[in-house]
Amino acid sequence: MPNAYFTIAKPANDPFKSYLPGSPERAELKAELARQSAQVVKIPLIIGGKEVWTDKTIQVTIPHDHQHVIAECCMAGEKELKMAVDAALAAKDAWEEMPWEHRSAIFLKAADLITGSYRQVLNASTMLGQSKTVFQAEIDIAELADFLRFGVWSAQEIFKDQPLSVDGIWNRQDYRPLDGFICAISPFNFTSIGGNLPTAPAIVGNVSVWKPSRTAVLSNYYYMKLLMWCGLPAGVINFVPCAGSDMSRYVVSHPKMAGFHFTGSTAVFQSVWKQVGEHIAGYANYPRLVGETGGKDYIFAHPSADVEPLVAALVRGSFEFQGQKCSACSRAFIPASIWPQVKQGLMEKTAALKVGDVQEFDTFMAAVIDQASFQTCKGYIDRAAASPECEIVAGGTYDDSKGWFIHPTVIRCDSPYYESMVREIFGPILSIYVYEDSQLDETLRICDTASPYALTGAVFAQDRQAIVKMERALRNSCGNFYINDKCTGAIVGQQPFGGARASGTNDKAGTGLNMIRWLSAHAVKESFSPSSAINYPYMAQP
Repeated sequence: MPNAYFTIAKPANDPFKSYLPGSPERAELKAELARQSAQVVKIPLIIGGKEVWTDKTIQVTIPHDHQHVIAECCMAGEKELKMAVDAALAAKDAWEEMPWEHRSAIFLKAADLITGSYRQVLNASTMLGQSKTVFQAEIDIAELADFLRFGVWSAQEIFKDQPLSVDGIWNRQDYRPLDGFICAISPFNFTSIGGNLPTAPAIVGNVSVWKPSRTAVLSNYYYMKLLMWCGLPAGVINFVPCAGSDMSRYVVSHPKMAGFHFTGSTAVFQSVWKQVGEHIAGYANYPRLVGETGGKDYIFAHPSADVEPLVAALVRGSFEFQGQKCSACSRAFIPASIWPQVKQGLMEKTAALKVGDVQEFDTFMAAVIDQASFQTCKGYIDRAAASPECEIVAGGTYDDSKGWFIHPTVIRCDSPYYESMVREIFGPILSIYVYEDSQLDETLRICDTASPYALTGAVFAQDRQAIVKMERALRNSCGNFYINDKCTGAIVGQQPFGGARASGTNDKAGTGLNMIRWLSAHAVKESFSPSSAINYPYMAQP
């Protein structure tokens, strides 16, 4: 519990740097990019605060230059994963007993370094390892600092919530970490999510076993090293890149797994949920399962929509970071009356986007993360090009000779149920269904029901009655809803992020809604003048 004398004020979001030509941050970042590009980092496991080296390794390459190796990473197996669980459990008591202020200081210090001297290390490793442009990396790293600061503040606000006490009785509530360890599995697309998944539970006294994505392992490793530098005790977070099947077999199945914190595919999360259900009697507690999974996010335009900002939202929402955001716009519903103007705008704006190397600061988008992603996107484009149901409006090309480049592609689909309109692709492919203006209600129902996901969505309209109608019709279609804005760009503390249906448990990362999942309430009643009576007043004889 926090000491009342040491409470912190609600934090502000870290401001983004602009990286304009001639700015100090631009020069610093370019120097760091050159430094990291010229080396191959050897990445160990970190278990119990110690580096652990294994014979099994993988190479980490730059997605936009896939022959360029920037890291070699050790992979954990059965032995190392069991070591990690043991190390986490061994560290648990001391970490839980550390005063809240001292635990929090570690993460607040890390946030200050992330937004200060360590900023360009994380930015450069995110740009190179995950093929993010300077702006996409910058907002990612700023979000990581926000997660830490808002995480500490959210925990404090939870601890303040105490039950009512009455005369002679003091009621209080102690918020304990979960009884066991947290298994955290993070994705490639956000360094901030990679850092948040093991860290959020740790802020409130839990210990974690963390499997980072192998395609984001460089930036995640630098973050792990930063936490250790800031004083994170050995074993509180254990860094174990490994195969997903091994994580399932040796960590998820462990009787002391108390929580599972995940961002990734719907299929993986459902398989873990099934595994937990099948082995529920073997756990010491009912594990808390928190997941943010897939999305088929949309922009729905009304005939009254302002076309120019609509086109801008479609382009940015669909193609920034190659569409590899769980919130990225992947499908759109455009009324026939404005489709000609929207189509023309999309063709012009998409053709002007530069696709290339993130170290060239005029690049808008780079490469998809790996060969598997490239092949998936290529398949959707090829099938659409061959289908009589589809028209390739823009893009439709790809090139893997140097990097995994999929050019921004817009597909018009005759059916709102065509595969690219309903399946998650996770690439720079936008599918559009053009509906008759008179079929607004029917098309809203299709938008709500055609896909199993419910993560983000946006509507564009100038007509306020239409906005009210669309918001009501699409209320359950997403966890984050945008009016006259793109469906990406949620900011910690401003738009709590998460979705439902096949998109996850909607526990809103970076808020108290997420933090409370890693706590177990313990209610205490103390009587100052305990009664010695046995009989109740109603028992008195008349």
